[in-house]
Amino acid sequence: METNANYAAVGAFVFASILALVVVLLWLTGAQYSEEYAYYQTYFYGSVSGLGKGTSTRFNGIEVGRVTQLKFDPNNPKRVIVIMQIDPTLKIKEDSVASIASEGITGGSYVEIEGGSKNSPVVERQPGERYPTIKSEQSTLQQLAQSAPQVIAKLNKVGDELSDLLNDKNRKAVSDTLANLQMTTGVIAKRSGDLDAAIDNLSRASGELNTDLTQLNTVLVHTDQAAVNANRILSGDTMGQVTQLVTETRSLVNSLKRVSNQLDREPTKLIFGDRRQGYQPK
Repeated sequence: METNANYAAVGAFVFASILALVVVLLWLTGAQYSEEYAYYQTYFYGSVSGLGKGTSTRFNGIEVGRVTQLKFDPNNPKRVIVIMQIDPTLKIKEDSVASIASEGITGGSYVEIEGGSKNSPVVERQPGERYPTIKSEQSTLQQLAQSAPQVIAKLNKVGDELSDLLNDKNRKAVSDTLANLQMTTGVIAKRSGDLDAAIDNLSRASGELNTDLTQLNTVLVHTDQAAVNANRILSGDTMGQVTQLVTETRSLVNSLKRVSNQLDREPTKLIFGDRRQGYQPK
């Protein structure tokens, strides 16, 4: 019985030692693992085809970590949460942006982190979040993939409209229009001489009009100068002299009128004088 008890004690001790060793190894491994990487998360809308656990994560084209988990956002099924382990020495800024990139047309996909200005603060974990969140945007390929159906629909519509435009009736109308245009061009070519003559006549008429306008301008200049001279004559002392002359002329005319009236009444008085005697008192 004692031998069995000793074996049991030894077995229990060995088991406990192995268990303790495993716990220590796991703890050391976990501590080392947590020190080697920092964890971040980002969100993508729509398809994340090509991403999976272990997918490369790059910063400005340089590999800095891996994707560790993909899961749906419980609050928005259209959004996929991507958790990444990244080199802890890398300081990811708040204005950094994550997107899904591809290594060429046939290459694999990876998470690309870009941007991050010098003065921007480092992204931090917000209350209620497990990891710091990196902003995300759709890549060019994702945008093309989402807009491809609309583009194809528009191309189909354009194709249908072109087909309607190029039906037999419209093709005949275009053909007739081209024929008429060709005939019109031929007529214009035949009358090119007349057109040249008309253009020449128009050029000469334009030259004559310019000459007439020049002469008219000269007349207007002379007229303006005459007006200036007249203004000078009618101003200052000259105007006073003219006024005096007009006054004296009016006085002379009045005197001549009186003489003329007197001759009409007594024509002999101018020759023989006034022979009437005045009253002489006695």
